[in-house]
Amino acid sequence: MTMFKTLLLAAAPVAIAAMPVPAAAQTGGIAVANPEGAVAQSNAWRTAQSQIQTTYKAQLDQAQARQTALQNELRPLVTAFETARAAPNANEATLRTQATTIQQREQAANAELQRLTAPASRARAYVVEQISAQLPAAVNAAVARKKVTLLLRPDAALYTQPSNDITADVTTELNRLVPSVTITPPANWQPGQQGQPAPAAAPAAAAPAPAAPRGR
Repeated sequence: MTMFKTLLLAAAPVAIAAMPVPAAAQTGGIAVANPEGAVAQSNAWRTAQSQIQTTYKAQLDQAQARQTALQNELRPLVTAFETARAAPNANEATLRTQATTIQQREQAANAELQRLTAPASRARAYVVEQISAQLPAAVNAAVARKKVTLLLRPDAALYTQPSNDITADVTTELNRLVPSVTITPPANWQPGQQGQPAPAAAPAAAAPAPAAPRGR
């Protein structure tokens, strides 16, 4: 059974191969770029990740230990449910009760893990917001330098040559514009209050547990 996933999801998109390709190789000035990947590969993000791991090590270690304990608590409940469901005349009412119990335990466990990782998650969100604030300028600079007239997300293009991907160029501009950030948000800061959405590549505090099994 897969219950809880790793608390810290590493921001590790596929690296863009460093290929010395002249701007003329871009078809008609069209290029693609993954802004979330550019943020996740920036020096500021990677340095901040290391700082967060050190600063919040006690809380993260506690969350990891608690995650393991919660897995051990839930495993026999799920095993009992699966055994009861596979029985020849399985009782639907009993199965529903078991499934509800598992679901409630999972929800409570996720809430507990989120509380433990909240300080680190808040720091990550603040880091992402600081870097993302410079993303438009980084994209504009990369587009101008590569002489791009139309920029698409990779998933919006049916096919593209690797030489048309300027994600690494956007990362280079981010490294220039925002070489470092702080991991300590102001006391009254809340994620998203500056209107900068957090890129999808940013790690989550804790992956939600899968939906509880249902009776037949």
